[in-house]
Amino acid sequence: MANTILFAAVGLGLLSLWIWLLSLVIRALRKYIRSGGVRREKEAACRSLGEALKKHRMERNMTQEFVAEALGISRQAVSKWETGAADPSTSNLLALSKIFGIPAEELLREIG
Repeated sequence: MANTILFAAVGLGLLSLWIWLLSLVIRALRKYIRSGGVRREKEAACRSLGEALKKHRMERNMTQEFVAEALGISRQAVSKWETGAADPSTSNLLALSKIFGIPAEELLREIG
């Protein structure tokens, strides 16, 4: 009889633990699903920034290699910025505005 009560108590404890873990997983999934909108907005902003950077670079007949060398970074990084796969840091944005000869505010205004 005592063993039966002990097994029942352990079983209830394990069941409670599983329910708690399941609730954590559900909350994490809900948060992940909700963050999709934020992720899409960031991707759109990166694409918009990339288009603006490419436009200014092309208007000034600059190559990606030239921009990369002026910033001391790889050409692949510049390419990623222009395709929207990555976004430049604030310091790189300021350096880009100097290279392009435009105020940083103008560059940021074009983004959105």
